[in-house]
This record gives sequence, structure tokens and C-alpha cells, in this order.
Amino acid sequence: MEGIDSHDVKITVLGSGTSQGIPVIACDCHVCASKSPKDDRLRSSIMISVNGENFVIDSGPDFRQQMLQHNVKTLRAVVFTHEHKDHVAGMDDVRAFNYREQRDMEIFCTERVLEALKREFSYVFAHEKYPGIPEINVNLIGKDQFKLPGGPWLQPIEVMHYRMPVLGFRVGDFAYVTDAKTISDQEMVKLKGVKIILFYALRVSNHISHFNFEEALEFIQKVNPKKAYLTHISHLFGTHEEITAMLPEGVSVAYDGLEIHFAYNREI
Repeated sequence: MEGIDSHDVKITVLGSGTSQGIPVIACDCHVCASKSPKDDRLRSSIMISVNGENFVIDSGPDFRQQMLQHNVKTLRAVVFTHEHKDHVAGMDDVRAFNYREQRDMEIFCTERVLEALKREFSYVFAHEKYPGIPEINVNLIGKDQFKLPGGPWLQPIEVMHYRMPVLGFRVGDFAYVTDAKTISDQEMVKLKGVKIILFYALRVSNHISHFNFEEALEFIQKVNPKKAYLTHISHLFGTHEEITAMLPEGVSVAYDGLEIHFAYNREI
């Protein structure tokens, strides 16, 4: 657009594993025993970085470890896809950024997710606050696009995780969708023209609330991006190398630490 600068956006895959992560506790399968660093998968999360600001989508149980691994010194906001524990359990650790940056952490979530956060982290929302607890500012979101503070606009994309609504997000030409089993035609329209998608495929066999491998490839074919990555990987799917051998051209397996760059041509 004329008069609008192009901004380099970096997506960092903080975690590419399913709810148990990989390796799974007490599992002796060949995937969990793999020595390849690409088979060490923390719980699914991404970080959006632009113009010196960082924004995380989902703070799961591995949030602290992910922030330390990537030496994250500043974090402006956390955006939640849904309320399952593997996506929200690490929210308490935003207090480290409260202390360092001397400001509240901006939280973006639906009303449904907020109610779950109030149950899981009741002390954060208590009338009389204990010293040192996370300080947050909640921004309620729905299906309409919203702007991150000092960052890009996000377009929510509602998918269904069996009977639970989950939000994927589009930023410019990039989209991130996780924990889905179905998506309406109305929401599919929001993915039109996406060039890069980070989508997920749990495993090869069918699952009641997750896309399997075949369903994920069919979905990616409908979206027709230039590049697609698979995330939220279960140890039942196979090793990084085994999954890669199964993939068509233009589709790759995401891994922890993967960086994706693209130009964002909208005012920030």
C-alpha cells in the first residue's frame, strides 16, 4: 500500500508438540528415544516478533523454558487460542516480564477462555492481590480482527476442536491454526490468499477432536498456500525424518526453534 512501510515479521516456533510433548514421560518408543533435536517437541506455541516487540500465542506448561531458550527479554502480549491446559498453564510466568518491564501483561482471549483463566489462576483475579502475582490487562476478543499493542493486526479464525471453539490467527500473509477438527466455510474465507500456513496434524490415525495427517493435507490443499508447515505433533506420528518422507512438495514439518519470515504491509 502507498505510504505504508513494509515490516519484517519473524515467527518463531516455540513448541511443536502435542499436549504431552515429546519425549512423553515414561515412553520408550523410537520417537521418544530419538537423539535428533528436531524430535524434542515442547507444547505448541509461537512468538511473533516485529519492530523490537514480541507477542506470544499460547503460554503452555513449557512457557518459562521457551522464554529462556530464546533469551526473550521483552514481551508485550499473550494471545490465547483456547483454554486447554497445554495452551494456558504457563501464564503465571508472565510476572517475570511484569518485574523487568514494569507494566501489566496484555492478555487477549475470548470470554470463554477468560472464565477458565479465572478458575485456573484465581489468585490473579482476586480482589485482594498477593504481592508478586502476575499483573495482567485482559482484552476480550471474538471473531473480529484486533490490533496488538505496538504490533500487527490479527484476524481470528474460529475452528472447532470437536465441540470446543478454538481461534486460529492470521497476520498478513501468514496463518497459524491449531487444535481443529472442523472449520466452517465462512471462516475458511478468512484464509483466502494466505501464502504461509502453520497448521497441525496430530498423527496418521483418526482422532475425534484433531485433524489427522490425511485431513491436514486436504485442508492445506484447499487453502493452497505457497508453503505449509505441520505442528502439534504427537509421538504416534513418527520422527521428524519419517514424517518428512511422507510429505508432498511445499509441506514441511515444523520443529522447535523454526523461524519463518515474511513482509507485513500494513501500518503498525
